[in-house]
Amino acid sequence: MSDNKDRLTYRPEPETKQKIERWYQEDNCRSKNEFIEKAVNCYADMLAAGESATLPRAVQSAIDSRLKLFEDRIVALLYKQTVEMDMAMSILLQSLNVSEEVLRQERAKSIAAVKRTNGQLRLEQKLRELESEAWQC
Repeated sequence: MSDNKDRLTYRPEPETKQKIERWYQEDNCRSKNEFIEKAVNCYADMLAAGESATLPRAVQSAIDSRLKLFEDRIVALLYKQTVEMDMAMSILLQSLNVSEEVLRQERAKSIAAVKRTNGQLRLEQKLRELESEAWQC
């Protein structure tokens, strides 16, 4: 009697009925009920995925975990690079006597150079700029 409680009456359109007839065997389902249940679960998972409705939840989860690993690796590399840069700056500033005014001027020049090159500044370009400045003086 509890079986009747869970029954669902479904009257598909003729076009949908043809699709079910064709695809339930292609999908290796034992019955049309199994096929319809799989279709409903697939659609429900797609809706639950929200913004990434085109990807199954398992695929989205795999992508997210790979991105997390990638982000963690980049963070670790940037941290190591920042430590090395801080060490180099400390050594450089200890060996040179540079005033805060000179540092401010150099920062302004560096910001302008980075903006001008869209962050693609290279050491060779900087050397050419310094040589042209020295030549103009």
